[in-house]
Amino acid sequence: MAKRSFLPCSFFERDPLVCARELIGTELVWGKCSGVVVEVEAYLTLNDEACHTFTRPSTRGFVERNTAGAVYIYLNYGVHWMLNLLVKGGSRSGLILIRALEPRRGLTLMKARRGVEEVRQLCSGPGKLAQALDITKRHHEMNICADSRHCLLRPEGPEIRVVADQRIGISRSRDFPWRFTLAGSPFVSVPVRSPLTRRGSAMTLPAR
Repeated sequence: MAKRSFLPCSFFERDPLVCARELIGTELVWGKCSGVVVEVEAYLTLNDEACHTFTRPSTRGFVERNTAGAVYIYLNYGVHWMLNLLVKGGSRSGLILIRALEPRRGLTLMKARRGVEEVRQLCSGPGKLAQALDITKRHHEMNICADSRHCLLRPEGPEIRVVADQRIGISRSRDFPWRFTLAGSPFVSVPVRSPLTRRGSAMTLPAR
């Protein structure tokens, strides 16, 4: 079997929405653990009221001084760490929140960190996956493309079906369909809205 390559910085030098969609199906490697990315949300660094850059000068400084693929970590409500990736170099820049994984490797370690046995509960939310992978502020500003111990592997399989719907857990700019999930995955944080009510759409991405 051919060795899978990890995503280069050029992957993150495109439009944030394209990048976010194509992150679905990649495998996040974090030390001794890994999981398939099944849910992300995209945020634009300009004119997006839900993005930290809209209100936080420190986040704008992070975007200015870092290159594409940089890790942006913040503490949500003083409780949960959140893993985000910087997209920069195209016509617009953004941050992509990794919201959920399908655990693949290091399940025993993840279960111990989370204190749960149910595999679906290990990484079905951004705070959960950060706890399962032991992601903290110490990883802030590292680059996801520079170290094989912390990287994203290209997806396997002939095609990946991605569903887009509205972002969740925010009070501003809620209507943008910039939450992307792996169609039919039981590992997402919140079920996708039914086709009759959601504004997003399903799309198939070519194999990469």
